[in-house]
Amino acid sequence: MPGLIGKKIGMISVFGADGKNIPCTVIEAGPCVVTQIRTVEKDGYAAVQLAYDEVSEKHTSKALKGHFEKAGTTPKRKLVEFKNFDTDSVKLGDVLTINDLALDLGEGKTDYLDVVGTSKGKGFQGVVKRHGFAGVGGTTHGQHNRLRHPGSLGASSWPSRVFRGMRMAGQMGNERVKVTNLEVVKLIPEHNLIVLKGSVPGAKGSYVIVED
Repeated sequence: MPGLIGKKIGMISVFGADGKNIPCTVIEAGPCVVTQIRTVEKDGYAAVQLAYDEVSEKHTSKALKGHFEKAGTTPKRKLVEFKNFDTDSVKLGDVLTINDLALDLGEGKTDYLDVVGTSKGKGFQGVVKRHGFAGVGGTTHGQHNRLRHPGSLGASSWPSRVFRGMRMAGQMGNERVKVTNLEVVKLIPEHNLIVLKGSVPGAKGSYVIVED
């Protein structure tokens, strides 16, 4: 199974076998319901749509209510399509959990997952915060008002423009970020929880996609 929709619960720390303190992220992955199966014959591509997280009916449009009723489930808040699914292995209304992930956590074995999330938005930021610039530096020679300024942006008569991709001030964060090869420290199937080594993009409570 290629993945599940989840939610970032927060971070904890656990002690490893060597006694070291390991920072970990807790993710609630699933249960997810199969709400649509797309086929090449009908839609032009093969994919499986999963739904996650309960939402009240009054906050659901009539079109989506009918969509969820067709799958035999209650309204959900988050919908995601997975293209690498084996469409023959699932049917409409199936409930998928972390037990369906192809993880091998036997004695002495380690497995890894990828996580996709949206990073925290920082708003419009300058070059010091956004790119780690040092600023102009000292305050001698009249440098009284440009300590955090970017400095020169380019040449003069040629090319008479700023090159594309120049590191400048702008919108920071609020981007789709994928973190690969996060080690699975622990699974808690009864609560649909996955404990991963390291950090995951996004704030507490934000939605993530866990990829196998």
